[in-house]
Amino acid sequence: MQHVSGAIGRGYTVRRVRTDPVTVPAGAFEATFDIPPTRGRIGEIPVTPRDWGPYDAVSLVGGRAQRGTMSAVARPEPKRLDDLADPQFSPDAQAIFDGAAPFADMIELNADALMTQASAETGLDDFGPMEFVERLELLLRCLDTEAPLSPMGRISAASLTGSLLKNRLLLADLLARHPEIHDIEIKAPIIIAGLPRTGTTHLHNLIACDPALRSLPYWESMQPIPSLDEAALANTPDDPRLARTEGGLQVMDIIMPDFNRMHEMTTWHVHEEIQILAIDFSTMLFETLAPMPTWRDYYKSHDQTPHYEYMKTVLKACQFLRGGDRWILKSPQHLEQFGPLATTFPDATFLVTHRDPISVMVSMGTMVSYSARTSLSPVDPVAISNYWADRLDDMLNAAMRDRALLGGPERSMDIRFDEFMADDLGTIRRIYEVAGQPMDARAEAALAEYGATHERDRFGKVIYDVEQIGIDVPARQEQMQAYSEFFAIPDEGW
Repeated sequence: MQHVSGAIGRGYTVRRVRTDPVTVPAGAFEATFDIPPTRGRIGEIPVTPRDWGPYDAVSLVGGRAQRGTMSAVARPEPKRLDDLADPQFSPDAQAIFDGAAPFADMIELNADALMTQASAETGLDDFGPMEFVERLELLLRCLDTEAPLSPMGRISAASLTGSLLKNRLLLADLLARHPEIHDIEIKAPIIIAGLPRTGTTHLHNLIACDPALRSLPYWESMQPIPSLDEAALANTPDDPRLARTEGGLQVMDIIMPDFNRMHEMTTWHVHEEIQILAIDFSTMLFETLAPMPTWRDYYKSHDQTPHYEYMKTVLKACQFLRGGDRWILKSPQHLEQFGPLATTFPDATFLVTHRDPISVMVSMGTMVSYSARTSLSPVDPVAISNYWADRLDDMLNAAMRDRALLGGPERSMDIRFDEFMADDLGTIRRIYEVAGQPMDARAEAALAEYGATHERDRFGKVIYDVEQIGIDVPARQEQMQAYSEFFAIPDEGW
């Protein structure tokens, strides 16, 4: 679920282009469109791009890059992230924050101004159905009043919402030019619903490596529709969206060098459709920016079916643009949205992952607290972790309540973390049987290659510190006892 927000996630460079105060400085946060996959610079911050070697033979059809062999490297030692409440930055990271700070006061989180700027940057003015504006205005108000945004966080919030607005404009334009997109079918997708740290990423990646299935790479989740002036380069190795995404990930590596220990992020990393839900401004993703109770309560009180239908339309557009047939999808948000999920995808196969909820609370609280350094100041890991512990409780109780909506064993599976880790390939074969997906020679070869090149914990483990994030283990165990008993989840010894 992790979102790399705004200016960081999209590869933005701060450039002063005017000195008079404005609501949102037009062009002040320009996307760096010229980041090559070679040694270079992002703005004034020296960076060394990641090795693109794993994608030497790139196929831009069907949602995947064909990976080459990853070189063997020594696994880093386990590490305790002991600066969650007082983030420590390298000189390069600090330079990014220092360079952004003077521009933060120029930002007013205003829906009208952001929409005007998005229209100016795309040359488009049709946002599709306008009922999203109420949600956008509420989100901006919550970010302004409930989130302790740092200067970089304020810039990131404006950049994130502006990017989503541009995606919305580009989608509406594409649909107007190609109304036949509405007739495309999303046939029998395989959908994973599970909390972070329950094996969803490994499960998602394993299934997505099958060449017969369509997945959503990170870059496409962030920028699903090419702009009109870049359309000629779409679906080529020179697609500017690839360089933008790579640039953003380079900056993320500078600011959060240990994030890969918890969740690997690459340009072609198979990602969640929660980013697409964000284009309609109705998703729990925004809660990862900061604890925002008002947004949470608004989101939980509204039927999400229309927004899942919007997401489905975006998937149709992605399929129109880049091909593919049967999708493999994943999001933790689905756990409390089984009704909208089953209504929107009535022929789907559903996979629900489970793990000791204390392990999930501790690891997710640590991950979200660590990533908060990108946009919040101060960072309160106890408040953040307990906010998310409460949200996980909400989600797991909703999953218990609504589990029957996903159907019986003929179309759904519950997957325990311990059993999946003990026999991941056997689990995949059982999933294919339920989903009616052939396990042919190409799928077998892809699974074998993925297993050989993606050793678990290859970026090093995190030593989790319950005291640092303030999780009351006995109280939380009692709180989650009904869930653990309902799904027969073993205790991991907290």
